[in-house]
Amino acid sequence: MDQITEQKRLRYQAIQRITVVGVLVNLVLAASKTIIGVLAQSQALVADGIHSLSDLLSDGLVYFAARHAHHGPDRAHPYGHGRFETAGTLGLGVLLGLVAIGITWDAVERLFVPEALLHPKPLALYAALFSIVANEALYHYTARVARQIKSDLLQANAWHHRSDALSSVVVLVGVAGTMAGLPYLDAIAAVGVGLMIAKIGWDLSWPAFQELVDEGLDEERLERIREIIHQIGGVMDIHMLRTRRIGGEASVDVHILVEPWLSVSEGHMIGQTVIDRLLDEISEVMDVTVHIDPEDDEMGVPCEGLPLRSVAEKLLAQQWRDIPGAEKRRRVVLHYLAGKINVDVYFSLADLSGATARQAFKRALQEKAAEKPEFGVVKVYYG
Repeated sequence: MDQITEQKRLRYQAIQRITVVGVLVNLVLAASKTIIGVLAQSQALVADGIHSLSDLLSDGLVYFAARHAHHGPDRAHPYGHGRFETAGTLGLGVLLGLVAIGITWDAVERLFVPEALLHPKPLALYAALFSIVANEALYHYTARVARQIKSDLLQANAWHHRSDALSSVVVLVGVAGTMAGLPYLDAIAAVGVGLMIAKIGWDLSWPAFQELVDEGLDEERLERIREIIHQIGGVMDIHMLRTRRIGGEASVDVHILVEPWLSVSEGHMIGQTVIDRLLDEISEVMDVTVHIDPEDDEMGVPCEGLPLRSVAEKLLAQQWRDIPGAEKRRRVVLHYLAGKINVDVYFSLADLSGATARQAFKRALQEKAAEKPEFGVVKVYYG
């Protein structure tokens, strides 16, 4: 668990570092584009500056989500805080959608009100070009780190930076087109880019929404999990394999079918091996719960309703009270299988002498136990 905690800490530090860089870049871009847009009489550049201000909000959202997501499980969040990152991704997707609506709305309005268009100066071209280069560099930097640490939240923010670069391309084309005598060019391009940004917002929001409603891993990863488990000695079969995504991580819950006569410790060892192998070989898996089953209970619980040990031992004592020597039993092992309680009962050789006597004693125990429908096979052992 210490290794997992360290991974979470390093992941948070990477997101924090990226976010600080994004804040600084967007602060410079928002201020420069807004001021130059006013001075160069470019309505599009001023709008793009306001767009960059929205990035500061998104960077703050990323920082807040990452700060909470890296914390481990606690009483209120037993599966950790990874869903804060998922919620942040969904929020960024919605924010991108709103930005797309704003860009498209403004472009359509300018198409129908040509007299409202300004005549920008060449300085606006340089500001737009600088914005394109800065945002595209920020996109590649953020996307590279997002892939390294498998963060959907950072990937969402990376696409937000690219949407800024695209909007600056619109400004560049629009300013150049206006200066060349094509006043409608920037508005038409803005509509196209607005639709592109809307698609990016949808592509980010929908998977995040699916994760919030407990979507599991894809079939390819599930098949790899099955393959790993089946390779472990002692595993006869698996069923009820369930997964859920939590931020950039995943939780696995699986039932393992083993031989019904295994000891508790051997079954536990098999289960622990399954946990260790999945944590080692599936990078996004950070939590595994294994249920050891002596029989397949996928369609139901065959032994449901059978009495537990305290009641079962009282029933056996009642059935065996008239059998001489039955009270000398040293140990009773109960096996709950196929709707019955199978019993292993142990005696000392010193308690009974003679093979014939032991055979008669064994039959008596079996016959009396069989009178109760709860019990199945009774095996008698001497040591």
